[in-house]
Amino acid sequence: MALPVTLSDIEAAAERIAGYAVRTPALFAESLSARTGARVTLKLETRQRTSSFKDRGAANRLLQLSTSERERGVIAMSAGNHAQAVAYQAARLGVPATIVMPENTPFTKVRRTEQFGARIVLAGEGLAEAGVRAREIAASEGLTLVPPYDDARIVAGQGTAGLELLREVPELDVLIVPIGGGGLIAGVAVAAKALKPSLEIVGVQTELYPTYYRIVNGLAPVHGGQTLAEGIAVKSIGDIPLAIARELVDDVVLVSETALEQAVHLLIEEEKLVAEGAGAAPLAALLDDRERFAGRNVGLVITGGNIDTGLLANVIARVRLHEGRVVRMRVEIHDKPGVLAEVARLIGECGANILDVTHQRHFHDVPSKNAELDITVETRSPADLENIIAKLHAAAYLTSILETTAKAHG
Repeated sequence: MALPVTLSDIEAAAERIAGYAVRTPALFAESLSARTGARVTLKLETRQRTSSFKDRGAANRLLQLSTSERERGVIAMSAGNHAQAVAYQAARLGVPATIVMPENTPFTKVRRTEQFGARIVLAGEGLAEAGVRAREIAASEGLTLVPPYDDARIVAGQGTAGLELLREVPELDVLIVPIGGGGLIAGVAVAAKALKPSLEIVGVQTELYPTYYRIVNGLAPVHGGQTLAEGIAVKSIGDIPLAIARELVDDVVLVSETALEQAVHLLIEEEKLVAEGAGAAPLAALLDDRERFAGRNVGLVITGGNIDTGLLANVIARVRLHEGRVVRMRVEIHDKPGVLAEVARLIGECGANILDVTHQRHFHDVPSKNAELDITVETRSPADLENIIAKLHAAAYLTSILETTAKAHG
C-alpha cells in the first residue's frame, strides 16, 4: 500500500525546516534505565523553542505557503502546543496568524501564544467546537487553515523527530510515542520503519481518550473527562495519520491518570526534566509494563513541556501523598513551653521536613492541660513515617495519622 507520506517527504522536510526547528537531543537516561530494566533514551522535544514537537510540522507547512497565502495569513485551532508552534513560525516568517483555542485551554498556553503575536479567539469546550469556529473564520477572511495533524505536510514535519532519533540511536528496539490526533506517531513511524523495519512502534493514549485504541480494536468511540494529558485529549484521529498508523504502528496501550502523574513526577525527580502529561505518557507506558520492555533499547519521545506551574505543583503534591511522603498527623502534648520544639526535634531527627503546624487548645475535646498538634510533614519514604511514629510514641506522645496513602498506614 502506498502511504500518503514517505521517507523522502520527511527527508525533504528536515532540510526545509533546518534553522526553523531545533535538532533536539537524544539522551540516555541512566536513572530511568536502572529503575525500569530497559536501556532508555529520551528524545527531548521539550527543547524546541515552543517546548513542543509541534514546531516541526508548523514550520514545514508554513514554509510551503504561496505568496498570496502568506499575505492573507493563516488560522489554526489547538489546545495549546500547535497554537504556539503556528504563532511562533508565522511570526518568524512575517505571516499574520489567528489561533482558535478551546475556552478551557490552560492560561499558560494562551499567554505564550499571545506573546508570539497571534490573534487569539477562544471558542467552544474542546477541539471539535474550536475547529468549527476556525473554519468559519477561515472562510470569511480568506485565511489558510493549518490543521494540527491531518495534513501530509504536518505529518512529514513531525516525522523529522523520528528521522533524527533513529540516525542518532540506530540500536533502538522499540519506540514509544504518544497518540492524540496521530500526526506525530504517523510521521515518526514512517521515518523509523524505513530506517529500521524491525523496530517496534508502540503508541500510548490516556484511558479517558482512547480514540486510536478503540478504532484498532473495533470498539465504539468512548471518550471524555479532565485529563492531565490534554495534549492528547483528542476525540478523533486524522484520516492521513490513521492510514499510516494502521500499516506501521505495532501496538497501542492505555495509561491511567495516576500513571501520568507518576511519570511527570519521576521525570522531574530523576531526570530534572519538566514534561506535560502528554509528554510523559511514553514513560507512563514503560513503567506500567516493565517486564515487556526489560533488557531492550527503548526510545521515549518526550513531546512537550508546557505544563501550568500550579498544575505541576499539584501533581507533585499528589504523588508525594500517594507515596506516603506527605503526611498529616495529630500529636497530643502537654500544653507547656518547649514541647512543640521537642516534637519538632524528634521529627527532624528522622529526616522529615515539617510543612505546616496547627496548635489546637480549644477544639476536639482537648483536656485543659493538654493541646493537639496537627502536623504536616514530608518524608523520604513510608519507612521514615514509621520511624517518626515510633520515636514520638517512645517519648510518650500519642500520635495518630489523619491523612496518608502510605501502604503501611493507609
